[in-house]
Amino acid sequence: MSVINLKTPLSQKIRKQLKAGEHVRISGTIYTARDAAHKRMIEGLEKGIPLPVDFTNEIIYYVGPCPAKPGEIIGSAGPTTSGRMDIYTPELLESGLGGMIGKGNRSERVINSMMSHDGVYFGCVGGAGALLQNCIKTVEILAYEDLGTEAIRKIVVENFPAIVVIDTWGNNLYETERKKFAHEI
Repeated sequence: MSVINLKTPLSQKIRKQLKAGEHVRISGTIYTARDAAHKRMIEGLEKGIPLPVDFTNEIIYYVGPCPAKPGEIIGSAGPTTSGRMDIYTPELLESGLGGMIGKGNRSERVINSMMSHDGVYFGCVGGAGALLQNCIKTVEILAYEDLGTEAIRKIVVENFPAIVVIDTWGNNLYETERKKFAHEI
């Protein structure tokens, strides 16, 4: 199995070349945000307040990292369920967001928005947060520090492992793989 090495930010051209099922290793800057941060960003946009980060061609990782132990820069950093961000995601994709990392399927509305705005959705393994934290090299809180673990962070990652779950064309591993194995159930 070949692995595609990606460097952020991800241009539209690169995103359009990715196919569902491909294994990737991401290096560069990505941003963290979960439910509370997404809600606050969208409420801000509705009030005319700009996003705290320019997400154009960037990736948001749906993670609320555990507190760092002494000598560490971040604690366990596994993905959270992406569907909780689905109500907010289309507006971020319209604002230029290039991709997301999380776990679990996405709504039809999000997938349609991904196809319209050339977004890509990466999955990584839940329960592997202690291993994923080793790929994180620096951490900086950028916005909403009062949200604690759900603050928006800028993290620099190196060889962060993920799989393209839904590509810019709407190909979705959650659908294709279920169909492949449906006869075995």
